[in-house]
Amino acid sequence: MSSAFADSSPLAAYGWDEDLENEFTSHRAAGLVPARVAAVDRGLCDAVTEDGPVRASVPRAASPGDPVPCTGDWAALRPGGPDGRPVVAALLPRRTAITRASAGRDSRGQVLAANVDTVAVAVSLAARPAPGRIERLVALAWESGAQPVLVLTKADQVADTAAAEADAAAAAPGVPVVACSAATGDGVEAVRAVLAGTVVLVGPSGAGKSTLGNALLGADSLVTGAVREADGKGRHTTVRRELLPLPGGGVLIDTPGLRGVGLVEASAGLERTFADVEELAAGCRFADCAHETEPGCAVLAAVEDGTLPQRRLDSYRRLLRENAWAASRTDARLRAEHENRWKTIKKEQRRMYRERGRDR
Repeated sequence: MSSAFADSSPLAAYGWDEDLENEFTSHRAAGLVPARVAAVDRGLCDAVTEDGPVRASVPRAASPGDPVPCTGDWAALRPGGPDGRPVVAALLPRRTAITRASAGRDSRGQVLAANVDTVAVAVSLAARPAPGRIERLVALAWESGAQPVLVLTKADQVADTAAAEADAAAAAPGVPVVACSAATGDGVEAVRAVLAGTVVLVGPSGAGKSTLGNALLGADSLVTGAVREADGKGRHTTVRRELLPLPGGGVLIDTPGLRGVGLVEASAGLERTFADVEELAAGCRFADCAHETEPGCAVLAAVEDGTLPQRRLDSYRRLLRENAWAASRTDARLRAEHENRWKTIKKEQRRMYRERGRDR
C-alpha cells in the first residue's frame, strides 16, 4: 500500500501507517481485517476498524505465555465468528508496551497499554510530589520504548510552579516537565505541544488524569471524581483502559489509577531514569563498583560534595534491587516452563512406546 493510501485509510487517525499495512499483508490475504483495540473486557473487546467500531470476541490464550489483547494493540479480526461477532485471530507485534509487575505470583508482568508513542506521567501538585514515585513511573515509561513526559497537574493549587518543576526535573533528567491546570486551562496547550502519536496517561488515583484527558479531548468523555481532603487520594473513577481520538491528531489512552507500580525487567528504563548516576559511575575506579564502600567511587564522591543527593542514590539502589528480584522470578519461571515442556514431551514419548509395544 502506498503512503498516500495509508494516510487515506480511516485507521490513519488511530496510527495506521505503511509499515503496519505491510505487516498485515498475509492477514489480508487470509480474509482478515485490521483493527485497533480500544478497550478490553473479559472475553470481549471494543475495536476500531476501517468500517467503524465493532465488538469482537477474544479467544482464550492457548498457553499462559501467549499475549492477550490490550488497549492499543493492532489486531487481525476474522469477520463472522460463531456468535456473529468478529473474532480476534491474531495480534501484530507490539512496537512498544508499558508493562508493570503483576500483583499476584505471575512473573510475566501486566501490559497496561501497547503501541504507545508518549507516556504522560501525571503527578498532582495538590500534594507534595514524591520523587521516588516519579522515578518509578518514569523508569516504567522509558522501559516501554516510548517517550516520557512529566505533567504536573493541579498547578492552580500551588503558589510557585517553577520550584515544583525544578524539583520534578531533578527526579527525571532528560524528561520534558510541564505544569498545568485542567480546571483553569492554564498550561493545557503547553502539555498538548509535547504529546505526540498515541498518548497514555499514567499516575496514581487523584492525580487528575481523567480531568486532564477531558481537557485534551475537548469533551467530558472520561469520568472524573473528587479527591479525599484527608490524604489527597482519589477513587478509581477510571475502571478500564480505553482509547479515544484526540481532536488535533493522535489518540489518548486513559488508565486506572496505579496504587503500586512494580518494575519487571526494567534495566534499560532505570539506566535512562538515573542517567546522572550512570554518568558518574563511568568515572569510578572499578568497572563493577557497587557505589557502597569502594575506593575511587565517583558516585560516592558526588554524594559527599553535594552534587548527587543521597536520596537519589538510595532510590537508585532500591529500584535496582527490585528489578534484580523481578528478573530472578522471570528466570525461575522460564526454567519451570522449560522443565514442564520436557516432562510433557517425555510423557508423550513413553505413551507412544507403550502403544508400539502393544501393536507388536
